[in-house]
Amino acid sequence: MVPSAGVLLLIGLAAAVAGIVVVVVMLRFPPLPPSRLCAALTVVFGSLAAAVYCYGWLSVTLGGPFPEMCESRSASGAGLARIEQEYWPLRNACVYADGATSEYLSPSVDALVRVLAGLAVVAACTGVVLRRRGRSSARGPAGTRPRRA
Repeated sequence: MVPSAGVLLLIGLAAAVAGIVVVVVMLRFPPLPPSRLCAALTVVFGSLAAAVYCYGWLSVTLGGPFPEMCESRSASGAGLARIEQEYWPLRNACVYADGATSEYLSPSVDALVRVLAGLAVVAACTGVVLRRRGRSSARGPAGTRPRRA
């Protein structure tokens, strides 16, 4: 499972870079349909969300500096009760008997994944709305197509 997460991380980064290049090219040669720009932004944000999640997943799976960073006793002297590793939300934590925890995968990684995924959804929905609005305005009033002369 670890190799597939690494491959997904690389694919996510490559897709994000390609999406950024597409957005830059689209912005250099206007006029551009806003729905297409939203589609390209959806690819960028979605790919970045996948890449950040795979990075976090790999750090949880491979352990990084974890669990060696868990000390046998907390600052208050409580013993180590358990080590928690969760894949959603991404989490590495040392849990002590008094309830104190030490997290070694920053909650900001999880927040970044959620924000990027949310931006991808918003860009996709905006693109759909703009595309539908463009179609309905091309049909003219009352939903009929203008006659060709």
